[in-house]
Amino acid sequence: MIRLAVQATPRAGRDEVLGWGLDPAGRPFLKLKVAAPAVEGAANAALAAFIAKALHRPKSAVRIVSGETARLKRFEIEGVEAADLAAAFGTPPGAAG
Repeated sequence: MIRLAVQATPRAGRDEVLGWGLDPAGRPFLKLKVAAPAVEGAANAALAAFIAKALHRPKSAVRIVSGETARLKRFEIEGVEAADLAAAFGTPPGAAG
């Protein structure tokens, strides 16, 4: 299982990966846009589905663990490793190799 920090932009024109960023402490986060609005958990569900599809995992393998109402969220993803994230989304800044 791996934890993934995601900066979400809801109500975008389409679901899209914008790349990686670093928070003020230097920790990487993935920037994603989703078409769903941030209403009644729709954007969170869309983010989880988008991540699951990109990583070829079932939706049940992706769950939000913090930041449900914040722009920066943390997800736990079962059955993936750092190499899987890099293959799907590119190598995070500061990652070795």
